[in-house]
Amino acid sequence: MLKRRVFFIITFACVSIMARCPAYADVRSYVWTYEYQTMPKGMWEVENYVTTKVPNMQKSNINTIEEWVELEYGITDNWDVSMYQMYKFKNKKAENDAKYDGFKVRTRYRFGKAGQFFVDPLIYLEYIREPDFSKPNIIEAKLVLAKDIGDLNISYNQILKRNLEREGKTNNGYAAGLSYRIIPRFKLGMEAKGGFNERKNYLGPTLSWNAGKFWVSLGSAFGLNRRSDDLQVRMIVGVPF
Repeated sequence: MLKRRVFFIITFACVSIMARCPAYADVRSYVWTYEYQTMPKGMWEVENYVTTKVPNMQKSNINTIEEWVELEYGITDNWDVSMYQMYKFKNKKAENDAKYDGFKVRTRYRFGKAGQFFVDPLIYLEYIREPDFSKPNIIEAKLVLAKDIGDLNISYNQILKRNLEREGKTNNGYAAGLSYRIIPRFKLGMEAKGGFNERKNYLGPTLSWNAGKFWVSLGSAFGLNRRSDDLQVRMIVGVPF
């Protein structure tokens, strides 16, 4: 628990210091769905993800909290890279279990310019390494298709996730979002996500606030079938510098 408190204090301090930095950012309208955007060339950003997963709302004290800290950099205006450090906290009946959960390396590339094609395409590739090196490496790929119609945004992600064993398992999934800019700094939306293999499906509202020197996105996802968690909630805070 002490390590967890120290980690949160350090994260909060970093966010507070960087909040003085310029407002060029990879502002997210959603928390699970990616849009047609990358970090601008030469810009950095720290993003902090906190996700709570509650399998059964009648036993809400039994849950899992995942925290990711991402450092992102724009190589060009169309291409960026990032690295995540991941942590997991399991709240059980008798005890709490906190552990380091591995790291991820990710890159995204946007094709063309916004509005050049009927839908705006982006490719997302990610390498995932768990702390137990005996487990296989994991690759995740996303095809992102998005469309802006005035203040309305529509985004769809087709997701392929596979471990790299010879007979590795492949999971196919999706995430989709619909958002509308209510005022210049505030968006309200709806997201759906799920897996075709695992047959877990979720739906819930999302809101996004761009405060200028930092931004916040908050979303909830309610399970639509028995295989799904009853509730998942995610908050992302981004600070550019």
